[in-house]
Parts: sequence; structure tokens; C-alpha cells
Amino acid sequence: MSTATIPVLALNSGSSSLKFSLYLVNDTGNSQAPHLLADGAVERIGLPDSRMWLKRPGSSPIENSVAIRHHHDAVAAVFSLLSAQGIPSPQAVGHRLVSGGPRYVNHQLITAAFRADIKNYFRFAPLHLPAEVQAIDAVTQHFPDIPQAACFDTAFHQHIPEVAARFPLPQNFWNEGIKKYGFHGLSYEYLVSQLPLNSKERIVAAHLGNGASLAAIQNSRSLDTTMGLTPTGGLIMGTRPGDLDPGVLVYLINEKGYSGAELEHLLDHLSGLLGISGISPDMQTLLASSDPAAQLAIDMFAYSIRKAVAAMAAALGGLDTLIFTGGIGEHAPLIRHKVCEALGFLAMTIDDRANAQNAPVISTPTSPVTVRVIPTNEDIVIVRHTVRLIQNKPA
Repeated sequence: MSTATIPVLALNSGSSSLKFSLYLVNDTGNSQAPHLLADGAVERIGLPDSRMWLKRPGSSPIENSVAIRHHHDAVAAVFSLLSAQGIPSPQAVGHRLVSGGPRYVNHQLITAAFRADIKNYFRFAPLHLPAEVQAIDAVTQHFPDIPQAACFDTAFHQHIPEVAARFPLPQNFWNEGIKKYGFHGLSYEYLVSQLPLNSKERIVAAHLGNGASLAAIQNSRSLDTTMGLTPTGGLIMGTRPGDLDPGVLVYLINEKGYSGAELEHLLDHLSGLLGISGISPDMQTLLASSDPAAQLAIDMFAYSIRKAVAAMAAALGGLDTLIFTGGIGEHAPLIRHKVCEALGFLAMTIDDRANAQNAPVISTPTSPVTVRVIPTNEDIVIVRHTVRLIQNKPA
């Protein structure tokens, strides 16, 4: 490709959804911000009432009710809708992949060999990787000449020191790649890019959504994070429990006869906020409920976060900045208040009015710890890495 601005499509696949953003990106590698052409999603893939929508900046969304059986159909539908709206066709596609397992540490171009091999690592993110690889295969099938890149959430955490990354298990497990990988790395990379460069600043970033994690960051590197081998551990999440006493799993196997598949279903789909409340995994729904079980789920969620903030601060030897991001982190003042109110011993004070308004800075002017709310944008990180890889430029 010649030096120019090129349209790059970022795809983020879920088990029953496909989110997309198309950006016009300068391929010279400079810092000019990509220009958003359109974004949207295909939702409820495989269900009778599947739908898709697309929005261009400054315009109302275009919505279609369409029969989308699987991710192959979804990818074709996205390209067709972009073309029908007269939007430039993508010249490259970047995919968010939650994990690269022990082999794929850095973002990379997708080849036939990669497509075959990455399927060996589904066990490191069984809830996410299969759908993400389906989207890669679909683009390859429908548009074989378009270059594609795999952008890994785990890449940002690759420098976590062994003292934090290793589980207290025998050496052979470490040798086999059983360790802490960390996730939400594309989000954390974006947050770091939005801050003034200060190598000494000690940052705890909280990505709070249906999936949730924290990262301890200094000098633009992750030093520790709450998620571990898979995206199931760490904080309480929408349908995932976060960290559990391993004895609970042994009990379920020995006393209740749970199989591996039944445990996986319990941990990935029936636990977390849904399991506690018995109502919903959705924080907005719980916040609007007067049910005591919903309140308990909210309180336990906030409690798990503030404990983790203190742990990440300990890993950093102190705290200068706390960042909230993700759907809950950006839009739920009550959750931020519940997290921060008990962290006064870390020298942070919150401006309640700024917090209620989801302001960019919600700490008081005299607070030694700055508390920020930064909307994340993983797609910009994906498209920048995609162009860099196509141009064969170093990170």
C-alpha cells in the first residue's frame, strides 16, 4: 500500500455479537488520530430476532432486522451494509483476540498457519476465542485478499514479572504456560496513550463492564493485573465469579459430581452478578432494582474492586492515579463512589458533583491521588496496530 489514509475495519467478536468500527487511518505511522467513518454491531447472532445497526458520526443509526445464523453471515452482512451506505470498503481488518496463549505474545499479521494454530489455544479463553476465530475465518473466506491482523489483549501484560505472573504450583505447570496472562490489554494501552508521559506515575486502571479487571501500570507497562490464566478470575463480573477458593471447585467435583463442562458453564454463565442477584448480570438493571439481592450484588461488586485497587497499589508501592473505564466505570457514579469512599487511606478524595456528572476528573483539586474517568477505545488501538503490521513497522 502506498502512503495514504486507508480504511481499516476493527472487529470485536462475542459469542452472539459482532461489533465493528471503520476508521480512516494515516498509514505513515504518525500520531494523527484515526477518523471514524462508521461503527455498529450485529447482535443476537443465531437467534430468530437477530439485528444489525450502523451509525455514522453526526447521523442517526440505521437498523435492520436480519437473519444472521453465524459469524460467517455476520461478517458478510457488515461488508454488505458498508457498501450499501457508500462507505469505503476496508483495505485491512484488525481483530481483537482476547488471548494468544503461551505462543502468541505480540500482535501479528494473520496467515494460514496462524489460523490453524490459534485454535490449539481455545482453552485459554473458551468463552471468547472461538467466536473471534470464526470472524477471522469468515473474512478470509469472503475477502481473501484483504490483509488481517490479530491484536491480543494479553500483549500489554507480557512484561508482568514472574513474582506476579506465576501461580504457586509446581515448576512443570509454569513451563507449560500455566500462568497469569491478563486481559483488557487493548483498553489499558489506550488509557495510557491518553495520559501525559510520566514514567514514575503509579497508575491503577479499572476496566469495568460485563467483564472487569484492574491493572497496575507504571512506565506504560503492566506490572500486575487481576485476571489470570483466563478471563474468569479476578473481580466479580456479570456472569463470572472472579477469584474463588480452589476448594470450592474440588467440592463441586467430588461432592456434587460436576464435570469439566458443567463447571465451565457455572463459572462463565451462571455466576457473578447474575448468580448473586438471581435477577440479571446487567449493572443498569441491578441499579434500578429495589430487590435486596440486587443491592447485595452491587455491594459485593464494589467491595471486590476496592480490595483489588488496594492490592494493585501495593504492587506499585503507592498510587498516583486511579482510572475508571468500561461501560460501568464510565457511566455508574454510584459504583465509583462505593469503590472510592473506603479508599481514603490511599489519600484520595472524590468531588461528588464531578462524579455525578461523569466528569473527566472526579477527585478534588487537593486530592493527592487523581481519579479519572476516561472512555476507552480499543478499536483505535486495533487499527493503529493493524496498519503498523501491514507496513512492517516496529511497535
